[in-house]
Amino acid sequence: MAELKTKRNKQSVEAFLNTVEDEQKKADCFELVKIMEQITGAKAEMWGDSIVGFGSYRYKYESGREGDWFLAGFSPRKQNLTMYIMGGGMRHNPELMEQLGKYKTGKACLYVKKLSDIDLTILKKLIQQSIEVLKSNS
Repeated sequence: MAELKTKRNKQSVEAFLNTVEDEQKKADCFELVKIMEQITGAKAEMWGDSIVGFGSYRYKYESGREGDWFLAGFSPRKQNLTMYIMGGGMRHNPELMEQLGKYKTGKACLYVKKLSDIDLTILKKLIQQSIEVLKSNS
């Protein structure tokens, strides 16, 4: 079984975020750090080279594969801010998603151009619900 490449490490979150060239995206990243630290109660840590993660949980699939992953996280990608909200809050709460604002989604990701495009109160609720789902399943 292949080992997961994206792992928690000791790289500096602040140094990484300071490499973001777009000033608005950089400011949004530092705001996301505050939001996610507040909700998770965990300090920001680097996972791999480009993901900022908060907290962790142990997952185990029916196949027997298991590992550690962050409760919530984000990455400042070229096109979007990518937020990793794994717990299914996006799928299980379409009413909140309708109130969020301008975004796109992937399987477990929320993509936004800038935080001002979305309602941060709704985002916080989605993150909180995601974490609750993850904790109840681990």
